[in-house]
Formats: sequence, C-alpha cells, structure tokens
Amino acid sequence: MERIYKDLLAKQGLSVTATRLCVLEALDVHPHADAERIFSFVKDKIATTSKQAIYNNLAALTECGILREIKPKGYPALYETRVGDNHHHIICRQCAVIMDTNCRAHAPCLEPADLRGFTIDEAEVIFWGICPTCQKTRKSRRKK
Repeated sequence: MERIYKDLLAKQGLSVTATRLCVLEALDVHPHADAERIFSFVKDKIATTSKQAIYNNLAALTECGILREIKPKGYPALYETRVGDNHHHIICRQCAVIMDTNCRAHAPCLEPADLRGFTIDEAEVIFWGICPTCQKTRKSRRKK
C-alpha cells in the first residue's frame, strides 16, 4: 500500500514524507477517523510529530483530493481515503459507528429541485439511525 501512496503523493505534486505516509496508513486502519485519532496513531510511530503537522497534512491531502473530509453534525471533521465515487455515510445514533453506503444511481445521486445556475458534481448525504448491533441490544433490554 505504501508504494501506491508514494505514487499518489508524487502524482499530486506533494512531497513524500513519513508523516504523510503514516497519516494515510492511519486512515487505512481507522477509516472515518478524526484528527485526534490520526495524531495518536502517527505519534505512536513517529514520536516527533505534532498536532499541527497532522492538521497541515490533512489539509494538504484533502485539498489535492487524496482524502475526503466529512463533517457530520455534532462530530469533529472525519477523514477517509475513499474518494471520487460520491458515496455517502450511515451513522449509528447510539454507538456512533460510521459506515459507507453506495449511491443507487450515478453521481451526483441526488437532484435539487432548482439548480440556481450551478453545475452539480457531488452530493453529500449522511443517513442517521441505529445499527444492527445496537438494535439487538435494545431488544434484549426490553425483554428483561
């Protein structure tokens, strides 16, 4: 995977640094991670890293399209390496698990009633609900 990320960084004109590679590795291990979780992961591997270095790298990687930033209501910004397919997210209100869900149609998979002159190329949707594990927990509590 490291070779793929080195090529991707070079293609985007970004320097290939240990911190950038480690940020991308963190998101492979922890998809939909926030900056704090990414910092913790990187800090375990590169003791000299700083939070500012993580934020700077997240901004650079997001700006060039290597990462996608999502901002669910009530959550810090989350990051993922799955980009370019206009997928959406499902979040459990109880345990906060976040999962990807694909569009049923082509991107963008939603059409606004009035485009107001815009050319639309992406739609961002977050579905909220209760995951299967939490549903089972709720049912077992009710039975008691």
